[in-house]
Amino acid sequence: MTQAIETVAVTTKKKSKIIKVLNFIKKNPTGIIGLLLVLASVLCAIFAPYIAPYDPGAASLGHRLDMPRWIDDTGKSQYLLGGDQVGRDLLSRIIYGARISLLVGICGVAISLVLGTFLGIISGYFGKWMDDLIMRLAEVQMGLPFILLAIVIMSVFGTGIEKIIIILGLTYWVSFARLIRGEILALKEQEYIQAAKAIGGTHFKIILKHILPNVASSILVLATMCIAEFILLEASLTFLGLGVEPTVPSWGGMLADSRNYMTSAWWISVFPGIAIMLTVLGFNLLGDWLRDRLDPNMKV
Repeated sequence: MTQAIETVAVTTKKKSKIIKVLNFIKKNPTGIIGLLLVLASVLCAIFAPYIAPYDPGAASLGHRLDMPRWIDDTGKSQYLLGGDQVGRDLLSRIIYGARISLLVGICGVAISLVLGTFLGIISGYFGKWMDDLIMRLAEVQMGLPFILLAIVIMSVFGTGIEKIIIILGLTYWVSFARLIRGEILALKEQEYIQAAKAIGGTHFKIILKHILPNVASSILVLATMCIAEFILLEASLTFLGLGVEPTVPSWGGMLADSRNYMTSAWWISVFPGIAIMLTVLGFNLLGDWLRDRLDPNMKV
């Protein structure tokens, strides 16, 4: 009898957890969709050698401009999403292309986040001449068009993924610095910050224990949005021939290669474009959901 009661209790708990998960999904559909799209891109990037059906660099002129297998009436094509202009498997190249996009997005945001957070804290917390200097520098940076700046730098120093990451990281620190400065200007007037100063708390301790935890949610939301923007910028630069090397599979490079085949082989441009769209959409939806969940003003 006791065993039967315990079994019923365990089953009830499992059903309760399932109901909670289903209710969470029902209340947060955009966040779940965004998370699934981001996870799909991340899994493709991590497990590309195991997921991709073919070598992304292996060319086969016999399969040049093959149609996607599921719409090929002749049965000649062996590629699910078709072949490109030199007979490479488009699906494999798209899967490997996720590595480049996510690497640029995540590493570029990491540089911007660290640099922007550091300068934003100095500007907002200490103020005075340091605030003036950093904000004037930010205004100068914002006055320079990113694409023009990137074209000049890449033309002088050459192409490469590491150069794209550095350029993005050193350009977009302004967004993080301005956001954090604005939040700190409001936070440092709060009573608990004044109390921490009154009892002899050091600047480092106050920043670490009271300032950073209160701005972490805003930083996380902005970082998620910036990853999506960086993916688009990397694709744009590669499309212009100023991004990663042509031998490296990248979504922007695939779009550039497809320019001469827009009418004769539409799949070469459509499927990489869909990959970019879904990945960017995923990060944007995830960022919107995080903002709604973490920003107290959105809950009013």
